Amino acid sequence: MCSDSEGKPQVAFSEQDKAFMQRAMQLANIAEEHGEVPVGAVLVKGSKIIAEGWNASISEHDATAHAEIVTLRQAGQRLQNYRLLDTTLYVTLEPCPMCAGALLHSRVGRIVFGAYDLKAGAAGTVLNLFESQASYHYAQVEGGLLEEECRHQLQAFFKRRRKEIKQARKGNAGE
Repeated sequence: MCSDSEGKPQVAFSEQDKAFMQRAMQLANIAEEHGEVPVGAVLVKGSKIIAEGWNASISEHDATAHAEIVTLRQAGQRLQNYRLLDTTLYVTLEPCPMCAGALLHSRVGRIVFGAYDLKAGAAGTVLNLFESQASYHYAQVEGGLLEEECRHQLQAFFKRRRKEIKQARKGNAGE
């Protein structure tokens, strides 16, 4: 493994990895259609999707309804076990501390994310819960899969959201 100009490790991802991340990006689109921050996640065992989800915090009125948590809940129900051994989670944005903790508790073996989260990333950007001495489970974490596409999806959403808020303020000011 080598590093890029920013010091981020460069990982060779498989075509299968890319296909699962593209599915996560489709799920992120669904989140956006529901007015949610566009983050999607897919949990895979072997080469089969066993659960998937997208951000639903706003629509569910639930701060914990991040794409990763929604996916872990679905997988636990489907497998009738909270321990999700030998699985890989693909998510379009680097997990936050809450999601990183849930991934560790659920024993997901590999986490692959798209965009790095410069504000709340807990897989190496702001902090790294996966390498903490306090962790009782260790997961393989790989970031930057389809990074540019995932980052663009998020940036376009927030740019549009800021424009909508600005227009709404202008409309309210004229009343």
